[in-house]
Parts: sequence; structure tokens; C-alpha cells
Amino acid sequence: MNILTFDIEEWFHLLDHPPTRSEKQWVKFESRIEENLDRILLMLSDNDIKATFFCLGWIAENYPNLIKKIAGSGYEIACHSSRHQLAYEQSKSEFRKDLIKAKRDIEDASGVDVKCYRIPGFSLIDNNLWALEILSEEGFEVDCSVFPAARGHGGLPSFKNEGPTLIELSNSKSLKEFPLNTISFLGNRLVFSGGGYFRLFPYPILKNFFQKSDYVMTYFHPRDFDPDQPVIRDLSPFRKFKSYYGLNNAENKLRRLMKDFDFIDVKTAVKKIDWNETPRIKI
Repeated sequence: MNILTFDIEEWFHLLDHPPTRSEKQWVKFESRIEENLDRILLMLSDNDIKATFFCLGWIAENYPNLIKKIAGSGYEIACHSSRHQLAYEQSKSEFRKDLIKAKRDIEDASGVDVKCYRIPGFSLIDNNLWALEILSEEGFEVDCSVFPAARGHGGLPSFKNEGPTLIELSNSKSLKEFPLNTISFLGNRLVFSGGGYFRLFPYPILKNFFQKSDYVMTYFHPRDFDPDQPVIRDLSPFRKFKSYYGLNNAENKLRRLMKDFDFIDVKTAVKKIDWNETPRIKI
């Protein structure tokens, strides 16, 4: 099962970097979301593939026609928060307020009910699992926020299942969880299916990783396929490498994956799974 997803945000929505942290900074940058979204939609149309789009409420608020275009093209609309902030830097009330606004703005723009969520930066950690309860309380049924390994923005290495999982919550509700998947590489567990690692690895290695994996959850961003985007100033050399390496070849890699493998969206994956037989985790 290979699930194709895109996080719909601007090229300057970099986390954990003060010059790109809030709307006060965002207005200083040029917008590239329209042309970058069109590039993604063309790839999908060329290969007749469906995908799930985790949209920022900020995008829905400022570019509602883009959300309408995605929904009108028959793709699943999901939520990626409103203001793209790290969840472990938010209080419960701040997280809930952001979530409610995002859901309303995305639903107003798309005309569809939003039931699926992904947390910015996969910033779900052991200390903020309450975010999952808030999701369930606000009407979400599916989550794709778990990064089952350590990472710069947290991660959840305590989460041992690397496939679809039913999370049973203390508020007597549950969430259908689609975590990211990892693969063993040079003695480490790596997430290869999006972002920097996807742009770093040559295609033959990526293809081998996909062939070895029974379940893959991808996570791409419009900026991943935009080699002409400006370079954000004041990034460390390592952060600059992670953010900009491999942009020239990323679209070709994804097009090759689309030819070599079958992909589905999240809502199709939900229907394919017998949730009575999946692993369960209580939190």
C-alpha cells in the first residue's frame, strides 16, 4: 500500500526559523503556491493518480480558489493546521483554536467536510499526545501525524507500529492513524518517502526502498519541486542543504515513482483496511 500525500503550504513556511515564523514575516516573501500547485496537479493528471492534500488554513483563507481547484479536480482535502506552528510549542487551547479555524476555513473554501489531519513538522511527541484527543473532539477521524523515530522537530520513537493503527484515546474516542514508515539503512532507521531524504537519495535507491516496503506514507510539499524558489537568508549551512538540495531532480523522481508503483489517497486506504484487525494502541 503506497499512499500519496502533499502538504499544501508556501515555499517560505519553514519551521523553527525565526525569520519565517509568522504572518508578519510571510508578507515579505513572494507567493509561488499557484504555479507550484499547478505542477503537482499536472503530475497527477498525467498519471491518473489520486492523492490527499493536507492544506493549511492560511492557504485556504488567502487563496480559496486554489483549495476549490484541488477539490474540484476530485482530490481528497485534509487539514495541516491554520498557521503552521510546531504543536509542542502550543498550549492545548492554542492548538484547539488553530485547529477549529483551519477546519472552518478549509471547509468554507472546498465545500467538503474535513476529517483527516497532519500536524505541522510531525511535531507530535510524548508530551503532547493530548493533541490527538482534541482532534477527535473536533470531528477528525483520521490522523497522519506520527513520525515513529527521533527527528529535529521531535518525532515519536515510542510509537512502535509502522503501519495503519487504531489509536484508542482516554476520552473514549479513537483515531485511525497512518504513521510514516521507516527503513533500515546503514544501521539507522530512515524516513525516505518525502522531504529531504527523498531529494537526497538517487532514484534507484528510492525504488529499492519502495519495493522493500509493504506500506509507504509519502509526504511532499510544493516547494520540493520548485528549483527556482529564492533561498531564504540566515539558514545554517546544514539547514540550507536540507531545504534546497535535489530540487532540480525531485519532479522527475516522483514521475518515475508514479510510473513504477501504484498509489492511492488516504480515504481509499481507510476503506481498504479492516480496522477490526489492525493493531491497537491506547494512549
